Amino acid sequence: MPVLSWKGAAMQGRAETGELALRHLDAAYNLGRWLLGNEHDAADAVHDAFLRATNSAGARADGNPRAWWLAIVRNCCIAALNSRKRVTPHADVGAVIDAAALADGARGADAEAGVQSAERRGLIEKHLRALPVEYREALVLREIEDLSYREIADVLAVPIGTVMSRLARARANLQKALAEDTDHGL
Repeated sequence: MPVLSWKGAAMQGRAETGELALRHLDAAYNLGRWLLGNEHDAADAVHDAFLRATNSAGARADGNPRAWWLAIVRNCCIAALNSRKRVTPHADVGAVIDAAALADGARGADAEAGVQSAERRGLIEKHLRALPVEYREALVLREIEDLSYREIADVLAVPIGTVMSRLARARANLQKALAEDTDHGL
């Protein structure tokens, strides 16, 4: 391939990668926040992922571009976690919890119900933070980013059965923890 053709193809691949990243920037940032625990680290990871993606734009395999992009973001997050030597990061789940509050408010909940709802959101946040990273990332990708099991499997580079298992365990752990809090009067 002539050099000019190769350079043109590389530029087109980078432009397509940029468009892909912009289309799914919220999902990438959300995943980063959940895995790394704060907005600054998430922004750094998404930036690193963008650089990696644009540098390997020509090597992207056909398939699901969103899953490819989120897999790169995830890998950057895992690399950041490993460099920090942090095993259980604490994610900022406030945005998700606030969305639940808006839904409760839209249903016309009174002040007492609002207080109970806020307490419940706090418990959910606490227990989501306590989930192991592999459970939390599967739950975030499914419940918040609305990815299919196949897309999650592509992002995590695991079989679909593993995705289903992680989701089931994450949900069971969350339900168990919430039930224990309820039993203890919290």
